Amino acid sequence: ISFTEALQHFQSVELSENRGKVRLPARRRGLAALLRCLWGPPRLRPQLRGEQELALAMAQCALDDSERVHMRILQTIYRQLTRSRLGCPRYGAHWEELGFQGRERSHPLPGEIPKTPWSTPLLSQLPQPRPVLQPRSTNFPFCIMSVNITRIVIQALREERLSRECNRRQQVIGVLNDLYAAAFLRLFHLWKQQHRTIADAGSFLKELELSTKKKPRQLLKSLEAYVSR
Repeated sequence: ISFTEALQHFQSVELSENRGKVRLPARRRGLAALLRCLWGPPRLRPQLRGEQELALAMAQCALDDSERVHMRILQTIYRQLTRSRLGCPRYGAHWEELGFQGRERSHPLPGEIPKTPWSTPLLSQLPQPRPVLQPRSTNFPFCIMSVNITRIVIQALREERLSRECNRRQQVIGVLNDLYAAAFLRLFHLWKQQHRTIADAGSFLKELELSTKKKPRQLLKSLEAYVSR
């Protein structure tokens, strides 16, 4: 499935239940409102709020085995990362190739990751001539990290940390996708350079969350420089 087709599916389906779960920042009053006006991030432009709401509603949409589009997305993620021309069973040890934990299911072990459903929002959007990583050989927990990075990026959007960039580019989901890729790129570079293991994942994610919320533009520029090379 293409990224565009997958996005069109979520734009067309009824997500009213998921939209009801969306938590937007409370409006500040008094001194808090004044401080935000002076030093806080700008507000998202009104014409982008519908796209912001859609992105947050998608983040509340759980993976459904009975939904054909969901299964096509899952198969596309597997095939893009492994470069396999064939599909794969819904459950099995083959999911460990992508960094999931647990041999009899495609999900990580309970408690290892937050409950974020769509862990790789742009894999079917970018051309990938070879696997991005070889998780089995490098002991890199690709999909666990992917879900966590999605959580970080979505939280940054919810807290209006990305409003300036979204306003500048006049889009929300495109900014989310690029920031996801930029955050993942930084994580992987640090992981390789410092020869880290899964035991270091917690501290890495904390540093990444701070960078994503405080310096999103810097991360995006790093991605642009990497892609241009």
